Amino acid sequence: MTSPSRQKKGAFAFRPSLARLVTTKRLLARIVLFFEQLLPPLMPVLSVIAFYLCASWFGLFRSVPDWLRILLLIVFAAAFLVSLLPFRTLRWPRVAEADRMLEERNGLPHQPVTVQEDEPAFDTPFGRALWREHQTRMAEKIAALDAGLPRPDIAAHDRFALRAVPALLLVTAFGYSLSINGGSIRDALQAAPEQVVSDPAVRIDAWVTPPSYTGRAPIYLTADGSEQAPIGIPQFSGLTVRVSGGKTAEKVVFRKANGQAQDIAVQADTKPQQATASASGQPTAAPASQALVAQTHMMKLQENGALEVNGRRWSFDVLPDKAPEIAFDGLPKPSVNGALEIGFTVKDDYGVQEAHADIVPVETDPTATPLYPLPEYRLDVPRRNARDAKGVTSRNLTEHPLAGKRVRITLVAKDAAGQTGRSPPHEMVLPSRPFNEPLAAAVAEERQVFALDTRKMPQAIALNEALTIRPEETIPKLTNYLLLESALARMKLAKGEDALKDTAQYLWEIALGMEDGDLSLAERKLREAQQKLADALDRNAPDAEIKKLMDELRKAMQDYMTELAERMQNAPMQPNQNAQNILRQQDLERMMDQIENLARSGNRDAAQQMLSELQRMMNNLQAGRPQRGQQGQENSEARKQIDKLGEILRDQQKLMEQTFRLDQQLRDRMQRGEPEMGENDPLLDEMNPGENGEPQDQQQGQQGKEGQQPSDQMTAEQLREALKQLRAQQDALGKQLGELQKSLGEMGMKPGPGFGQAQREMEGAGRELGQGRGQPAVEGQGRALEALRQGARDMMNQMMQAQQGQQGQGPNGQVGQGDQNGRDPLGRPRRTQGPEFGDNVKVPDEIDVQRAREILDAIREKLGNNPPQEMERRYLERLLDIQ
Repeated sequence: MTSPSRQKKGAFAFRPSLARLVTTKRLLARIVLFFEQLLPPLMPVLSVIAFYLCASWFGLFRSVPDWLRILLLIVFAAAFLVSLLPFRTLRWPRVAEADRMLEERNGLPHQPVTVQEDEPAFDTPFGRALWREHQTRMAEKIAALDAGLPRPDIAAHDRFALRAVPALLLVTAFGYSLSINGGSIRDALQAAPEQVVSDPAVRIDAWVTPPSYTGRAPIYLTADGSEQAPIGIPQFSGLTVRVSGGKTAEKVVFRKANGQAQDIAVQADTKPQQATASASGQPTAAPASQALVAQTHMMKLQENGALEVNGRRWSFDVLPDKAPEIAFDGLPKPSVNGALEIGFTVKDDYGVQEAHADIVPVETDPTATPLYPLPEYRLDVPRRNARDAKGVTSRNLTEHPLAGKRVRITLVAKDAAGQTGRSPPHEMVLPSRPFNEPLAAAVAEERQVFALDTRKMPQAIALNEALTIRPEETIPKLTNYLLLESALARMKLAKGEDALKDTAQYLWEIALGMEDGDLSLAERKLREAQQKLADALDRNAPDAEIKKLMDELRKAMQDYMTELAERMQNAPMQPNQNAQNILRQQDLERMMDQIENLARSGNRDAAQQMLSELQRMMNNLQAGRPQRGQQGQENSEARKQIDKLGEILRDQQKLMEQTFRLDQQLRDRMQRGEPEMGENDPLLDEMNPGENGEPQDQQQGQQGKEGQQPSDQMTAEQLREALKQLRAQQDALGKQLGELQKSLGEMGMKPGPGFGQAQREMEGAGRELGQGRGQPAVEGQGRALEALRQGARDMMNQMMQAQQGQQGQGPNGQVGQGDQNGRDPLGRPRRTQGPEFGDNVKVPDEIDVQRAREILDAIREKLGNNPPQEMERRYLERLLDIQ
């Protein structure tokens, strides 16, 4: 008998995992049984839906009258409701049905699932134990239960396989819906389209040409657009419709999204000839063939709409062209020669056509009459990736009167469609040319006064007259005085705009001549040659013109570098202007050859990019101008201290090598137990300090014979005495290091901790030498060398920071080029200048010295064992440097 309780019984009571497994299998089995009930009554519903789709896709609803369309829609709705009636008998399967299905489909005899819920009819101890054993054995068969997939047995409900008919019709209708005359699912819910009679003799060729800057191919309209989705096209695309055939002129209409109709006019050169009057005054019709002339209609698509012609219709979804975006990439900054360098980022959906910077003064006088327009600053936008580009442009605006004034800079980008985008404005002082000569700066100020407002010419004249009050004290060169007098005469006589501009240009040339002489003229010619070449590359000039402009650029570059070389020879080297920042002529020639090769090979974008880099590099190249003040003296003093430190390092290195050699020879003498070799030793005379406590090197090198060292004939006691005499040299080096630290402090530099540690190690090494102990002295000297190198690095870092501070803020706030991280403007590593502190040489530490000593001891031990082979003995003696 089956227990009605659903509590765990039988083997489920003491095997919970088995109970959970059976519960899951029962749920799956009930789902399978439910779908077996659901699928047979679902077939009529799917069939009704399939017939509706077939009627829609075959175009039945759009081809019948509205009353019949509504009637068919009612019939399909009623059929759908009737097909839902069998679903009233659906019910959720019971547990017993699920157990029975599991047992039947898995082929389990003796009902292993159901027996777990049963109880024996006679409740005796033996019978209960036997029943529990039976339940346990049956439970072992439940582990592999499988509910399987639903088996609805649809064939029993559809013996004639009529279900294949709607399936085949559905596939066929779907294929037909993709054709021109195919219908839509929405046709049953909307009125049939108006039947437009088309003339079969009229031929229509229509296409859409996107703007060239989009890079998209033309779109040909070959189908009736009313039965297709709207065609996505870029804004400002050109629509062309060519109508031919027929006896009358076909009307072409563009209907906007708001319903407004616009006739597309015929192009003038394709209109048919009108009727003309005969000699008798009667109009005569044009030949019949004229009516058959093809007519072309064209318009620009700027908004959504549809094209209607000869009963056909094409819908268009116009994709708007977004305005470009531009922003600063970092803050604008001046270069070394005063050029303005601006980094920028641009973004546009089809690419930026051109970009520039609007520069306007912050403080303006509406009544002022400036002599020059606002400065022009064109940004170099890469062509290859103009949709999302990033670049840097450098332009020299120091000649403009606004240089040195506070301005507001706004970046403006323009795309091919004429749309513009602007960046947030940035205020800064427009970089001006740094004048080191006060007289040249005063002349430039005169020019700026009346160039910003021509009404202030009397003020500029007064400034000029003030400069020449006491010329014998303020103007040392007679040529400069005569130039100022001539400029004053021009300023008084200048009346018109052209005369004022000539006067302003004359004053600017005077200021440049006072400052740089011929170098400024060469620099201007170089800048003009670079600009001409950039304009030619931008407009895709022919190769012959490119070659001519490249020759002009080479000549201008040669003249500029020649003037620069002469200036560098006549001017002392400055901290912010050293040999590391000067490029070689070969580097510039190689770069210009690459620009020409790229331009001639057709890669104008890369050539323009490299030309821009060359222009930036030349703007950041300093022109060797002498600096006033104490910078030259400070540089000379710093150079002396660097040289002194290099000498201390070399002397300490030599002293450590000498100490190491004497210590090794002393150890060798003591290990071999050799007798004393005499009292007169040449090294003792060599090591005896003179009057100043320094060794007398004049006698060195004359005692050895046949390659022998002077210490090779010394006894152990003499070697120990020689070690003691090295203390004087060690103490002298420590004293020199102390004087060096004192000199650095007087220069305003703080000696690093490495110098203090080196001095302490030197003192310790001197004490060890005084006691004749070589090994501790060598170790102390090695640590002193390492500390000296660390102190040298700290000293050089302080000097470099001081130099960067001097060149980081020039006379007019200009930023210097600096050391450029040890590389030249072309990115190559520079040569090492100044003394070599051994930073790239690994100094043996204490472990390396100990290892070397162990190797020497092993060689000595092998040599002390009297090797039988003469060749081996000589080899070991050569390793020990024993002659």
